Amino acid sequence: MVNSAISRQNIVCRDIGELKSVASQIIEFAGEIKFWIFEGQMGAGKTTLIKVLCAQLGVGDRVTSPTYSIVNEYLTGNNGTIYHFDFYRINDEEEAMDIGTEEYFESGNYCFIEWSSKIPNLLPESNFLMISIQVGDAGQRMIELTRHD
Repeated sequence: MVNSAISRQNIVCRDIGELKSVASQIIEFAGEIKFWIFEGQMGAGKTTLIKVLCAQLGVGDRVTSPTYSIVNEYLTGNNGTIYHFDFYRINDEEEAMDIGTEEYFESGNYCFIEWSSKIPNLLPESNFLMISIQVGDAGQRMIELTRHD
């Protein structure tokens, strides 16, 4: 087992108007890490946050949930690539392997993962960012960032 350094940061997002600032904080906290795992209940705002993050990273195209396609590819203004995965509808890890997740994950490009609990054995042990979103009583989002170096 690889020992990894862990650092944390908490962000409270009171409304959708704060998402650009939240996205900037996440990007800064992530540093060079490009494998990001998004956790949160259905409707917590994972895809909405990913849309804003992609815009901050230079994606000009429309960002949508890959619920049915499993993976969407977005190009950034500086010819970078972001892969956005939604594993909600897969039945097992083999199905994820069949779409070539290893190649995507090892590409060195940004990989944004929703519903990672469906593929626990395919995830890295280190060098990833966990973004956990909890919905508060007043509708605010508590976002916990955990960086695994």
